[in-house]
This record gives sequence, C-alpha cells and structure tokens, in this order.
Amino acid sequence: MFNRKQKHILLKFFSLFSVVRGYNILVIVLAQYLTAIYIFAHDKPAKKVIFDVNLLMLVLASSAVIAGGYIINNFYDSEKDLINRPNKSMLDKLVSQNTKLSFYFVLNFSAIVMASYVSFNPVLFFSVYIFAIWFYSHKLKKMPIVGNLVSAILSIAPFFAIFIYYKNFDTVIFVHASFLFLIISIRELTKDLENMTGDLALNYRTIPVVYGDKTSKKMITLLVALTLIPMVLLISKYRIGFMSYYFLGAEILLVVFLVLLWKSSTKTHYVILHNILKVIIVAGVFSILLIDVNLLLNRIF
Repeated sequence: MFNRKQKHILLKFFSLFSVVRGYNILVIVLAQYLTAIYIFAHDKPAKKVIFDVNLLMLVLASSAVIAGGYIINNFYDSEKDLINRPNKSMLDKLVSQNTKLSFYFVLNFSAIVMASYVSFNPVLFFSVYIFAIWFYSHKLKKMPIVGNLVSAILSIAPFFAIFIYYKNFDTVIFVHASFLFLIISIRELTKDLENMTGDLALNYRTIPVVYGDKTSKKMITLLVALTLIPMVLLISKYRIGFMSYYFLGAEILLVVFLVLLWKSSTKTHYVILHNILKVIIVAGVFSILLIDVNLLLNRIF
C-alpha cells in the first residue's frame, strides 16, 4: 500500500498529467509517426523512418511545446474551468501555478534545444509555434471566429514540422490536412457550445456567446458538409487503400452527429457530441495503418 507521501506525489503526477493532457499528446506522437511512415515518407523503409533520430527530436519537441501550450492555456482559463470543469479543475489545482509556469518554461526551452539538433529551420518553426500558442491563449481565444480558426491551425501545426522535414509536397497531404482541419474546426465550435456557461460568466466572446447557439449549429453544419469535398477526393483520386472505409464511416458518424446537434440544448448533450468527434479523430489516427495493409502485415509477420 502507498503511504501518505507516496499518495501525494502520485496525485501530483496525475494532476500534472491532467494539465498537459498526456493522453492527447500520446495520440499526437502516434499520429506523427504513422503519417511519417505512411504519408510523408512512404517511399522510405519503415525501419529507417522509425529509427530516424532527427524525426524523434521533432516529435519530442512537438510534444514539449504542446504540453507547454496546455499549461499556459490552463493558466489563463483557470477561472473558466472552475465553472465548466469543476472536477478536473480540482485535480489540476493540486499543482501550484508557479510550478506549472516553471514547467512551461522548461518544456519550451527543451523543445528549442531538441529542434536545434535537427537544424535552424525547426528552431525557427517551434519558436513561432510557442509564441503563437501563448498569443492565442492570452488574446485570441476570446475572439469569435478568429480564435476558432487559430486554434484549429495550432492543432495541426505539429504535422507541419514533419512536413517541412520531409519536404513532401504531394497534393494528397494537403487534402488529408484539409479534412483534419475541418474536423478540428467542428470540434472547436462544439467545445464553445459545451463551455457556454463559463464563457458567458467571464466574457469570452466566442461564437455561441456573440451570435447565438443556432448560428453556431449552422456553421457546424456547413463545416460537416465541406468535409465531403476532401473525402470524395481522397477516395476517388488517391490511393489510400482500406482507409477509404474510415472516411465513409466518419461521414456516417458526422450525419449522426448533426442529427443529435440540432436536438442538443444542454452541456451533457454537447459533451456527447464532443466525444463523437474525439472518436472520429482517434479512429483517423489508427486508420492510417490501412493505407498500405501489405506494409502493415509485413511489420506484424
């Protein structure tokens, strides 16, 4: 059994893990490696990609910056989170704000050091990325439309680091990115609906607060309709193997999502919708393996 001190340390670890959303970072790390193997560097042996030290440094730097981003976002949103996520906020508060900020600076400094191992370009990229995350959390997050747009761009930015490294300009990459961008934009608008109570209380000028929930739902509906464009292009014009079944399944889920969206009116409803989008995103990460099943089978057997 754990003694009191060990329990306290364990609780602090879980608190910090909650603040940096370690589960999200693990999914992003997996997504970066899978996109590197199956999309960005599909013409290279998988083993060479997996054991590429430069790629490892870029992935670790991305993880550090994202973790730092969650910390600074938690710092600025602490009052709002007390209203919207009281249970999570109580866990997050087990680690002091000073400790969080110290960890924030350590993470960002570590990211720059790791990026410098690769070349100057990643250093420049991650420096801009760190500033953009801070500026979003400090200023842009409270602005309607602009905040949502910037948040979606920041969410897919880690993949740009891999994209720049491999210098692969195949159009299929941009079509994949556009689908992911649209799904994340839908998620951001859904989160705004979910967090309306706290946003209203603390004067966050989000789209639901400024324009109303019906306008938000109309915008989400438009974004869902737009996902059909990259989906049709990916299935009809590009070789994506069995991943085509993922896109068909994702579109079916999005139709269900829309039906539920227009019937939703409470925080619980929006949490369910948010979870549907999480399933689509996480399933999308694992579905990358279906692009080349032969490559997958060769790795297993």
